[in-house]
Amino acid sequence: MLLAAGRGERMRPLTDTCPKPLLPVRGRPLLAWHLEAFARAGVRHVLINTAWLGAQIPAALGTAYRASEGATVALTYSMEGEDFGRALETAGGIARALPRLAPVFWLAAGDVFMPDFAFAPAARARFVASGALAHLWLVPNPPHHPRGDFGLDGDGRALDLPPDDPRPRWTYSTVALLRRGLFAPPWCDIPLGNPEGIAAPLAPLLRRAMAAGRVTAEVWHGAWTDVGTPQRWAQLHSDDGTGGPDGPADPAAAPVRGSGRPPA
Repeated sequence: MLLAAGRGERMRPLTDTCPKPLLPVRGRPLLAWHLEAFARAGVRHVLINTAWLGAQIPAALGTAYRASEGATVALTYSMEGEDFGRALETAGGIARALPRLAPVFWLAAGDVFMPDFAFAPAARARFVASGALAHLWLVPNPPHHPRGDFGLDGDGRALDLPPDDPRPRWTYSTVALLRRGLFAPPWCDIPLGNPEGIAAPLAPLLRRAMAAGRVTAEVWHGAWTDVGTPQRWAQLHSDDGTGGPDGPADPAAAPVRGSGRPPA
């Protein structure tokens, strides 16, 4: 599942007319970097949730994404904006989509740039065998989030450390492997399919599961950017020598490889 429902308030005015996950980064929409990685890993179906300017995402990507290597990923959508008039936050959005998700599924945010991350089948197999409810990829704390989110013990379990705990913390990258059981009692009380459109964050569920030792994690040291401000978006282009908001990074110029056709 790819998260693409947010308003992107801090990215205004860029997101006044374009959903943040469709903003171009180095020649393709931000969302497409994850789709390319999923295709390389052999993932052949991705569900995308939408809300703000949500109709633009299926209009741009269609029902299939044909990756640069030739593989095709089938795309379906959870249209939170059409169904409820707003985004349902992460846990609410997952609960809404849950009937269409596998018992174990990948999660990633469509506004995070992780070009080298591999959604490896071996990582999924290890998670399935572990019995954990969630496995998180953490990253070194960026300047805009110096305190981080979660700790990590010597056995690979994620920790919800109290504020005065001196142990190191890392930032949650937004990439995770999740089990459907995390979205059922006692961790989550949202009914399956979220028919009432309850908005709820993911962090409280993770913290409950961490307290029971049911969340594992590892640290990712590759390239990672939370594209949360126009400055960070522009920096990605500056780092690559491709210009910024006034250069080839114009949203209207973003190529999209979605064919609009289901895969063969």
